[in-house]
Amino acid sequence: MTGPDPMADRVAEVALEGPETLFDGYRRLEGWRVTLPAAAGRGPIDQHREVLRAGPCVGVIAVDLARDALVLIRQFRLPAHLATGHGDLVEIVAGRMEPGEDAAEAAARELTEETGLTATALAPVFRFLPTPGIVDENATVFLAAVDSAALPDEAGAEEEQELTRPFAIPIDDALASLADPAPRNAYLLLALQWLALNRPRLAALLSDAANA
Repeated sequence: MTGPDPMADRVAEVALEGPETLFDGYRRLEGWRVTLPAAAGRGPIDQHREVLRAGPCVGVIAVDLARDALVLIRQFRLPAHLATGHGDLVEIVAGRMEPGEDAAEAAARELTEETGLTATALAPVFRFLPTPGIVDENATVFLAAVDSAALPDEAGAEEEQELTRPFAIPIDDALASLADPAPRNAYLLLALQWLALNRPRLAALLSDAANA
């Protein structure tokens, strides 16, 4: 293939006006005016958009290779509760990066906060934008090696009023859920799909990360 990658995102030629702070709470909501270049037969396109600022985040696919298990959590999510009536979500470990942290530090911290476990190896495996139409969240997902024998019944960062219920599930059973699919949230679905495609490489990826 020659020339630009047709599947790659590109820098956009747009003019921005803003932001106007509409609300500043758990997350900041901003208002922006966007002017797109003229399209064929049309003048410039003006858009008024709201952006919820979530910033850089991490996710963790935590695997116990000795037990062929995947460590997940259950956590209440108000938007899911309002959208579907099923707010007790199954998730991978995830959270936002704190000021001064790099992505690997954030992933290791979130793993310990939400599961009580410590990663013995940590490797970045993919990045994605969960909901780019409204939220600026930019996620880096890591593969982590853990020992699930010491999983507590409950975990979560007390200072954040967070409550998580970690559990381990055989990787075969987790991947089988994709046929239903029982999972609904993007982090978990993408993690399971990545795991299904890359399962033969897990040990090598984690070994390389541990020896880096």
